[in-house]
Amino acid sequence: MTDKTRNYENKLEELLEFFPVVIILGARQCGKTTLAKKMRPNWRYFDLEKSRDFNLITEDIDFFFREHSHSLVIDEAQRYPNLFQELRGVIDGDRHQKNRFILTGSSSLELIKNVSETLAGRVGIIELGTFKTNEYFDFELPDFYQIFEQKITEETKETLKQLETSITYENLINSFLSGGYPEPILANNDRILQTWMENYFDTYVQRDIRILFPRLNLIKYQRFIAMLAALNGTIINRSQVARSLDVTEKSVRDYLDIAAGSYVWQNIRSYEKSVSKSIIKMPKGHFRDSGLAHYIQGIRNREGLFNYPSVGNAFEAFVIEEIIKGVQVIRSPKIAFYYYRTRNGAEIDLILEGDFGTLPIEIKWGSTVKQRQLLSLKAFIKTYQLPLGIVVNNADCIEMIADKIIQIPARFL
Repeated sequence: MTDKTRNYENKLEELLEFFPVVIILGARQCGKTTLAKKMRPNWRYFDLEKSRDFNLITEDIDFFFREHSHSLVIDEAQRYPNLFQELRGVIDGDRHQKNRFILTGSSSLELIKNVSETLAGRVGIIELGTFKTNEYFDFELPDFYQIFEQKITEETKETLKQLETSITYENLINSFLSGGYPEPILANNDRILQTWMENYFDTYVQRDIRILFPRLNLIKYQRFIAMLAALNGTIINRSQVARSLDVTEKSVRDYLDIAAGSYVWQNIRSYEKSVSKSIIKMPKGHFRDSGLAHYIQGIRNREGLFNYPSVGNAFEAFVIEEIIKGVQVIRSPKIAFYYYRTRNGAEIDLILEGDFGTLPIEIKWGSTVKQRQLLSLKAFIKTYQLPLGIVVNNADCIEMIADKIIQIPARFL
């Protein structure tokens, strides 16, 4: 796994040059430790999940930081919340020194709270996902993401028409089916993949969530995660889910926060800037790794995936996460992402906003698009006077399919 290049490497290097501390957040086993060690192979490494390292740091933390005041990787930092307060004093003792510490964490709930309260202005934060398709197949980040480094105009379509890719349709489908957790997919063995997923899911609920939330009803939370897999890529009706689980709507809201905070689930906000008064504001989201969602749903092979009744929603979720993984590593300022849906059925799967402007994206599982399927996208472009909209699907080529709407096959992303 160490020979795989991650898209985040350049951005991580830039953050280390600017901040004394960088925190790598992400799901357990997504490659955080491997990335940290690859970027700083000669730094001392401590894992707070190992009792020896935990005791060494916590029993006399002042002494520890006197001995290790820089060039340090600390894994699973959420295991010791007081670490951040102590680290602040170490950093402020020599505020001008950068490139001193890398921390990793697999839960952002308390961790982000502690960071914001104690290390504001002193820390760079990145969210590492599981492998993006190009990372697994050892390709460069697709050129598509360069369009977000400047204003999007009608001329941007000419840039998009020139895009090339080394990713094949087969590569894309394999990534969609198996997901991107490094260890099981690099084993390249279906039996190992399924065994790994089973152990991973059990460990996530029975150990990680139990430790973080000892009073949580784990049986109902596990049922909730199974329901989320079935709702992957859809709008979540919290009251309906609450009735199915026999819990309160507040509990469902808490469960969603826990799933998102532990990097299993990605929340997508409603585009509330809409001029429409009929906008739907219920939460929408998806599993951050398609392979884990498919495992929970009992999808084990390509045939099962293609016959899955909700394959369109699952593909939409996969593509949105691929796009998010791509935009997070570029040098542009933070990019926000939303979904749009009205009560009369108008819908846009993904809306990206940033210094480049606003870009609406529709995602289709098939290879062809009928004009009636573009009505919502056309109306949105007209209402907000946008220069361009994109349809992502499994077509063979990039081409204009309507005025201001360009079709881009998913393998180009």
